[in-house]
Amino acid sequence: MRIALVGILSLAVVGGSLARAADLAAGKAKAELCTGCHGESAISQTENIPSLAGQPDQFIQWQLVFFRSGSRKSEQMQPIVEQINNDDIRNLGAYFASLAPPKAAQPDDNPDLSQKGAQAVAGRRCASCHTDTFAGTKAVARIAGQREEYLLKALHEYKSGVRSGGGMAAMADVAYPLSEEEITALAHYLAHF
Repeated sequence: MRIALVGILSLAVVGGSLARAADLAAGKAKAELCTGCHGESAISQTENIPSLAGQPDQFIQWQLVFFRSGSRKSEQMQPIVEQINNDDIRNLGAYFASLAPPKAAQPDDNPDLSQKGAQAVAGRRCASCHTDTFAGTKAVARIAGQREEYLLKALHEYKSGVRSGGGMAAMADVAYPLSEEEITALAHYLAHF
C-alpha cells in the first residue's frame, strides 16, 4: 500500500511538473523553512546535513516525496514535509536546482586518500549514474563538493540498508561490498572533487 501511495504521489509531483512550470520565487520563499539546517544559499555549514544548492530538480522532488510519504525517515524533516504540498515540492526542486552548487572542499589535505577515492569511484562506476562530473542528473544526486561527513553518513546508511528511497537498490548494491577504507576514500574524494 505504501509503495502504491509513493508511486501515485511521485507521479503527481514529477509528472505534474511537466504540466506546470515551477515558480522560483515561491520556491525561494518556501526554502526559508530549509535555511536553518541546510544553510544560506542552501550550502550547509552543519555537520551531517547536505547542501541542496545545485541538486537536480527531480532529485529534490523525489526526496521530498519520500520524506513526506514516510518511506525515507528523518525526525528533522518530518515536521517540514508535513507543511508542503505538491506545488511547494515542484517549486523547491526548481529553486534548489537554480542555485550555484557548493565548491569542493579546498585544499585537499589528503591527496593520497583522494587518489584511493578516485580508484574506488572508477571501480564502482559511480559516474555511470552521477555523471563524469558527479553533478548528478534528473533524479540522481549531485555528490561533487558535498559535505564529506554527510557522504560518509549516506554511504553507511546505504550499506546498512537504513536509507531507502530513489536509487536505493542501485546504491545498496554499490555500497554493501564497500570496505570502511573505501567509504572513507570515496567521501573524501567526492567532497574535494
